[in-house]
Amino acid sequence: MKITARELNRATLSRQLLSAREPLTVLDGMRRVVALQAQHPASPYVALWNRLAGFAPAELDDAFSRRSVVKATLMRITLHAVHTDDYQVFRAAMQPTLYGSRLGHRFAATGLRPADAEALVPELLAFAGRPRSAAEMQAWVEERLGAERRDGAWWGLRAYAPLHHAPAGAPWSFGVRPSFVAAGTGPAPTGRAVEPEALRALILRYLAGFGPASVADVAQFAMVQRAPVRDALRALEGAVEQLQGPDGVVVFDLAGACRPSADLPAPPRLMAMWDSVLLAYADRSRLIPPAYRPLVIRNNGDVLPTLLVDGYVAGVWRPVEGGIEATAFHPLPPAVWDGLAAEARSLTTLLAHREPEVYGRYRHWWTKLPEAEVRLLPKLL
Repeated sequence: MKITARELNRATLSRQLLSAREPLTVLDGMRRVVALQAQHPASPYVALWNRLAGFAPAELDDAFSRRSVVKATLMRITLHAVHTDDYQVFRAAMQPTLYGSRLGHRFAATGLRPADAEALVPELLAFAGRPRSAAEMQAWVEERLGAERRDGAWWGLRAYAPLHHAPAGAPWSFGVRPSFVAAGTGPAPTGRAVEPEALRALILRYLAGFGPASVADVAQFAMVQRAPVRDALRALEGAVEQLQGPDGVVVFDLAGACRPSADLPAPPRLMAMWDSVLLAYADRSRLIPPAYRPLVIRNNGDVLPTLLVDGYVAGVWRPVEGGIEATAFHPLPPAVWDGLAAEARSLTTLLAHREPEVYGRYRHWWTKLPEAEVRLLPKLL
């Protein structure tokens, strides 16, 4: 069976609740979308506003407070918000990557070995049995390893150890200065061997939320090597099926999964900074036209808040005095501008109660954009 590039786009929109907002609870929505990028405290909120009908930010506050949704270093060694039931298996699947990245040369430069880290982790988790600030965690490391080793050791341990970010209050549950708390999911994983069962579980969840996808896409999403991904997909024969994607690339999907047609309508959306759908694939042209990729994914890794039009990135947005400033990289018809204005009215209402000028520290990127059509989309009056 063949699947076109546009059909892949529509499958992503449907599974990520971007073809229509759905009347789900925050917890059910999190299970559906699998994982939300959470580098910026506001982004999970904006992401769920885009996806859930009647989204109430206080419901996500409560989920973070109860730790039924958790924020932690996971896929691509970046911060994600995930349903608590997914955390342990995702963390186990990431073990080889976290071991290799966070216990590698920078950690070794302190004179420590991976075995030293694994000996320290149980004590560190015991100390983090209640929320601890970064300063407290660094002081703990310094007390045991000395001031000269503190920074390098903490850099490795804060991502390698199974720690959650602890909610720190308004406006978005988490601030720019993180606090940490032990995940409390049992003994910490050790070693750098792949855990095949955990990787298979991660792949199934990924395909449910982002499929169909290639081996390269799965490897990119989780930042794991392609060989174990291929092995896991072979082991999942019967649970997954193969399709022929664009340019003959083999893509995988859950067996019998529903895949919408290419003509599925795609309403305009104002996507969060670092939205997961922009980063979940090796082939990011699924949603980002190649010419626009360097405009929205900057060379330091910042991913700007984007306009999604007909399922594809068409520009960027930012809050300004008076509403939302939308920059379109190509001409948009009046009906699309009307749809974006309606989205802007809803979004400014959300932001007004939290952080009206969200993402303000990233304004410098707008001076580096090419000339384009810029419009101020009005607030709700």
